[in-house]
Amino acid sequence: MNNSKTAEMLRARFKLWLSTEDVEGVFGDGKWRLLKAIDREGSLSAAGKSQKISYRKAWGDLQKAQETLHIALVEKRRGGTLGGQTFLTNEGKRWIAAYTKFRNDIEKAVEKAYKKHMMGLLK
Repeated sequence: MNNSKTAEMLRARFKLWLSTEDVEGVFGDGKWRLLKAIDREGSLSAAGKSQKISYRKAWGDLQKAQETLHIALVEKRRGGTLGGQTFLTNEGKRWIAAYTKFRNDIEKAVEKAYKKHMMGLLK
């Protein structure tokens, strides 16, 4: 494979998260995807499965975010024979929308920096 073909195939990728001085990974791509899956699935269990994480990890991640941010991102309702529900609060929906825009802006900046600094290496 020649260098120009390789340059066309390469993409800049990144992992993004928000932290405090005391708590690492308060909110980021994983919790963002989990919240979107909860909104889509209506269940923390189903959302966790779709993200290939256990219910325990999903719930722990949400608790960490909610406790650190001092907001409720989701609300749970216990169910009877049909099982319970988990749904986003208005704050949870606002966090998804804001993080989506924030992430899109970061993605554009990363792509611009990649083109500026890296693309010339493989021509």
